[in-house]
Amino acid sequence: MTTFNGKCHCGETEWTAKLQDTAHILCHCDTCKKLGGGAYSLNQIIPESDIKVTKGSPKTYTYYGDSGKAVNCYYCPNCTTHIYHHQTVMGDKIVVRTILLDGGKEFKPHAEIFGKAKLSWEPEVATTFDTLPPS
Repeated sequence: MTTFNGKCHCGETEWTAKLQDTAHILCHCDTCKKLGGGAYSLNQIIPESDIKVTKGSPKTYTYYGDSGKAVNCYYCPNCTTHIYHHQTVMGDKIVVRTILLDGGKEFKPHAEIFGKAKLSWEPEVATTFDTLPPS
């Protein structure tokens, strides 16, 4: 387990996240595309207890995912960088944005989720699941 520091675009919000692996999970869901303005987001699923905000106070908003359950988004109130999401359907697990962590540019892709929403021109770079991997 390694602890990584993260910060938002403006530096007003900072956090630490503990990760087992230095790898990205690429999410191709439509929400991630809209939030990030790109083809996918770079994430990892970790226990909620493994993230700690060390500076600032993220704002929260809620939307409803494919499961029909609430998804709480935590973001910097100044620059709106999305730090992590808590999908209530996932219990005590959260989805942390790995590209925002120190060293995140060096992480390799491990899996792709919500492949059903992947853009047709994107190459497969890791094992791809239509939605989430089996538990």
